[in-house]
Amino acid sequence: MIQGDAFVSSAFTRQGVMPVSPYSPTVAITIRVLEFFRAAHLRCPRLGIQAFVRTLCDLHGIAPRPYLVYQFTVAFDLYLALRAIVDKRVQAELGRDVANWRLKNSCPACLYKLEGEPELHIPVLATMDGNNSLKRFARRERETISDDETTAPGASKERCDDRVPPGDYYLPREEVDIWAQEGLEELMKGFVADPEWEEESDGCTERWQNMKEDVTARAWGLYDETGIFISLCRHGFVLVVADMVQSGELAKYGFAVTAHLIRVLRELGLGYDIGCKFGKMVKAHPLLSQLAKENRFTSLVGAFHGHAHNRICQTRFLTTYVKGVGLEDLEGCESFFSKSNALAASTRYATVFHRQQAISTYLEHMDNFDTYQGLSSLLSSKYRRALKIKSTLPALQETMESLGVVNRETFESWLARERECLEQLLKEPLVETLQMEYYQKLVNLRDHEYHLQAVMGVDMPMMPVGGDDGYSTAVRQTSRIESQRWHAQEVHAKTLAAVQDLELRIGVSARWIPGDADWEAASKMVSERRYRRALDHLERLVISRMFELTKVNMAGTGTSLILSTGCALTSRSKAVKTAILKYNEAAESCTPARPTLTWVEVVEYAFLADFDLLRLGREDVRKELWATPGGRAAMDQHFKILRAEEEIFRLDLEIPRFVTYMTDEDSFMVYHEGRLQQEGKVELAYQVRLLRMKRGRFNSIHMERLVKLSEVPGFSGSITPGNAVSKERRVPAEAPRVAEAMPIPMPMPIDEIWCTEEDGDEEIDDEDEEISGVSVAFEHILRITHDSSDVPAL
Repeated sequence: MIQGDAFVSSAFTRQGVMPVSPYSPTVAITIRVLEFFRAAHLRCPRLGIQAFVRTLCDLHGIAPRPYLVYQFTVAFDLYLALRAIVDKRVQAELGRDVANWRLKNSCPACLYKLEGEPELHIPVLATMDGNNSLKRFARRERETISDDETTAPGASKERCDDRVPPGDYYLPREEVDIWAQEGLEELMKGFVADPEWEEESDGCTERWQNMKEDVTARAWGLYDETGIFISLCRHGFVLVVADMVQSGELAKYGFAVTAHLIRVLRELGLGYDIGCKFGKMVKAHPLLSQLAKENRFTSLVGAFHGHAHNRICQTRFLTTYVKGVGLEDLEGCESFFSKSNALAASTRYATVFHRQQAISTYLEHMDNFDTYQGLSSLLSSKYRRALKIKSTLPALQETMESLGVVNRETFESWLARERECLEQLLKEPLVETLQMEYYQKLVNLRDHEYHLQAVMGVDMPMMPVGGDDGYSTAVRQTSRIESQRWHAQEVHAKTLAAVQDLELRIGVSARWIPGDADWEAASKMVSERRYRRALDHLERLVISRMFELTKVNMAGTGTSLILSTGCALTSRSKAVKTAILKYNEAAESCTPARPTLTWVEVVEYAFLADFDLLRLGREDVRKELWATPGGRAAMDQHFKILRAEEEIFRLDLEIPRFVTYMTDEDSFMVYHEGRLQQEGKVELAYQVRLLRMKRGRFNSIHMERLVKLSEVPGFSGSITPGNAVSKERRVPAEAPRVAEAMPIPMPMPIDEIWCTEEDGDEEIDDEDEEISGVSVAFEHILRITHDSSDVPAL
């Protein structure tokens, strides 16, 4: 023990090892091993503590013991806690310990605005989505069986743990629960929706559901946290995350995330799988609607999921047709989940705290070492893609000449015309609905009249005379015939009453009969409705087939899931073929006949807009230019070029922001590093240097990529630093210089692990005993960070 250390644990820490118990520890793990595991685990989340400890046992030639995993976990928790506290102290020295500072500075390209730059139509673009891979098993007693032989989940065995995960990525559960459905009913009593925000239904809300409750309810007894709900900016930086607790993807998670982002970031556009439905829910929410309106909140649908929505929904919410979105697909959550799913193996059976700790540290690592590292590459690829799309303008102009389109504004009117035609199909006019119902009732009345005449024409059986032979049989036959007549008369009377009621409502002076003009017109409308319903059924089956094919080809899909999905596809294909036959029958019954479909055509349908074009309304639009294949291709290309121009405009702002951020951040860090050295806070100055190099190591690579981009023909931006609107990174002109040779603490070369069985065999039942002494020992360990120049690097 070094003189001045009041505890053995603090003396251990001074030597570069972490003890596994606060008093008289005999087991310690070096900080280098802990840091190595932390870095390896963050790069390969599937690597858990148990596998790593067994690896160390193999290297040291000792047999693995269960208590070694527990000892390593204790030391690792202590190490991460020390890192979090040191990080807080560094942030305080830098003036970054204010609320939501990380969120406001999460993405330099999105949020580091410069003086004199033009305004964007949608300043910030982000996406959000839920994922159920990071579930956690609830620790419970065995199931209980009641007297009525029903099973119930056992009592919880979760240990009370008030520790909070490092960082501020997580939204507290209490904040999320404010937006739960239970408290919404009382708020809705006095709420009146803003009429300016009211919109007609697009027919998509009812048929698109996200993570239905009946799917996730079966898991409530097994899992506590059923997944995460996360939001990312358009460049992939994590904005905020919330746990989904014993539920599916409820609206409260989207409400909580949206409200938090609007309060902190103000104006933004947020992409979501069910953005069409979610946007309407936001506008109807008594707490969120006004906040969203004041900050011009825009709800969008991602490019991939948007093509599974119906066409009218696409014309309103799909990124291709929304002004200011550019070429952003708003599907970043899917690629993020493909990486974070690897974390499930090490968190499925963890405690509440350890799961959140693992997720928080993983998110921080992703932001600093993956997302930031690839930011310049992402900006460059976006710019090159936009230039490539913009270069197709001459081809579009040639197509316009062949179609007779004078200017590109015509495509805007085409889209409006298409939306108008599709809106007419959402709801049938009341008069037409009544006429079709009247026609159907007349058809039923004719059938019931024929049936009644047939039943009334049946002769009664002859009653036998002189004996009981055959008498009971005749009675039963007579009773059955009388019942049939009575039922037929009753059905006929009800149908006749319905016909008479509809005649009064419609104002029919003479009852329709086959051959009348009104009869034929109503018959045509009924055939059209049957046709559209057959088309709806076929479309739903094709949507399912598209998603199942995507799942089969998705990276990471297991063999068993591929086989089961393949079986589902086989049966789905049979159902699609049957639906095609029914659709073709309905199409041929229309007047004039509608186009039929083949199996090959349905398989090749990539976008559901092709289905919506088949939903011809009361007027035939098939020969209009916007409904022809050539016209639709030209219209889509026009909007792609528009979005490409917007993308270039946005990138011309984001690239200078990023360059300015790198310059300002480096100058700011160097200044504070020198300031802390002059103030004698050498240890904190070293931590500032480590923080500077966390992202600064990539800056030279970023500049190389951006310089290459600036040499690309068509580049219209700048890679020259500007002046940031925020002055928090401004440094004095006479800034202190960093010392040339700054002392860098290094851990002493000692054995990686000292271990005996005594520490692992200690009982942990008396956790609350001598808690004050443990706190004092922990403070001594923390004090080493400031008081000694021999501190190993954290």
